[in-house]
Formats: sequence, structure tokens, C-alpha cells
Amino acid sequence: MTQTQEYLLDGAKIILDLCGGTGAWSKPYADAGYDVRIVTLPEQNVIDYIAPFKVYGILAAPPCTMFSLARTRAKTQRDFVEGMGPVNACYRIAHLSKPIFFALENPIGLLTKFLGHWKYDYHPWWFGDPYTKRTGLWGWFNHPARQFNNIMDVMTAKQIALSKTNSRKLPSISDITGSKQSAKRAITPAGFAQAFFEANRCHIFQNKSSRYYRPANGEISSMGIRMEMMMRQIRGRSQSYRPR
Repeated sequence: MTQTQEYLLDGAKIILDLCGGTGAWSKPYADAGYDVRIVTLPEQNVIDYIAPFKVYGILAAPPCTMFSLARTRAKTQRDFVEGMGPVNACYRIAHLSKPIFFALENPIGLLTKFLGHWKYDYHPWWFGDPYTKRTGLWGWFNHPARQFNNIMDVMTAKQIALSKTNSRKLPSISDITGSKQSAKRAITPAGFAQAFFEANRCHIFQNKSSRYYRPANGEISSMGIRMEMMMRQIRGRSQSYRPR
């Protein structure tokens, strides 16, 4: 048995849920007995979080406020340095932890200017949750299998119309995150969370042509260097950026 196989058979697999909020994305892992550690404000800031040893997987959902295409009436200017702080921290943790899988999610928006094209994207209705919200994922992970191809199999015409204007009924959440609309909209849809879990529970990432590919140590190290260079570019762009 190889060292990797021994590691995969270890019952105490640690899952980090960075910027996890209510823990909706990591809930299937917690229900299955994984050691889930939610890193979220106000208890813990991902910026200065130090990960434990032997992290099996990382889920990351940094705030999308500064990258949202819907940010058209904000009273304050976009601050990409502030926005990239948590994103960079998530990549730093992944770089140091070298987990079996790492997935960072954000609604499709201006984050693509800094991370490039996403590895995977989806709408919640693909997995049975009746609303639309195009979301991208970056990192290395196995793609969850899409469950629905026809939106009318999941949503009514009224639900589709309400989703187009962000008027759908939002889920109720605990006082931990408050009652703000933005907090409710940020909750990971349950159907997607379960599908992601099923696709990323005990996989060995082997080669670049496989969805199970996990970057080698050298590639992860170079990723950390690229992130540092990216932050320098962001600081320069922010100085000349004008709010829309």
C-alpha cells in the first residue's frame, strides 16, 4: 500500500470550509463524519488562518462583493485589493496544505480578470434547486455530475421570472449571519453541495487529462508565486480604477 493510499484510507479526513458562512457547502461532509472545520467571520478570519496538517480537501467561498456585476449602485468604489485579500488567503492555504482537492467558488463576475477562466460553472437548478445563479469554480477537483438539463423540469415559469430579477424567496438562516439579503443569497445550494460531495469523497488525482488531477508540489509552489505577482498587479490597477 502506497503512502497516498494509506492517507486516503485515514478515517479522520479534514475538510476546510473557508469563508464558509452557514457551512452549507461542507454539510454533506460533516453529515458523513468528516472532520469539517468552518473558517468564517466573526470567529475566524481566513486572512490570518493557519491550516492544520493533512488537510484532505478545501472548499472556499470568498466574498463576491467587489467582483459582482450587480454592483452598480454601491456608495463606495470597488476595492480589488480588499476583494482579493480573502481570495489570495484561500490560495495561500491551498498552496501550503496541498490538499487532495481544492475548489474556490464565486458568481461569474470580475474575479475572472484575476483568476482567469473558471474550471467549472453551474446554475443551482442543474442540481434541483429552483433558481438561477451562474457560479464559477476554480482549483482542482472532480466535476459534479449535472442532474437536470431542462430548466422547466425544475422551475416554474414564475420562478424563472423571479430569478431574473433576484426576487425569488430566499431561505431563512440563523442569526449567525444575520438577515441581510446578501448573506442569504450566498448560501451554497443544497443540491450542488451534495453532488460535489459525491464527486469528491475518496478520489486520487492522477494525471492532467483526468478530472482527478492534483497539481504536483512544484506546480502548487509556482501558483503561490503567480498569486503574489497578481496581487502586485491588482494594487496597480486599483489606483487607476474608476467606479461604474
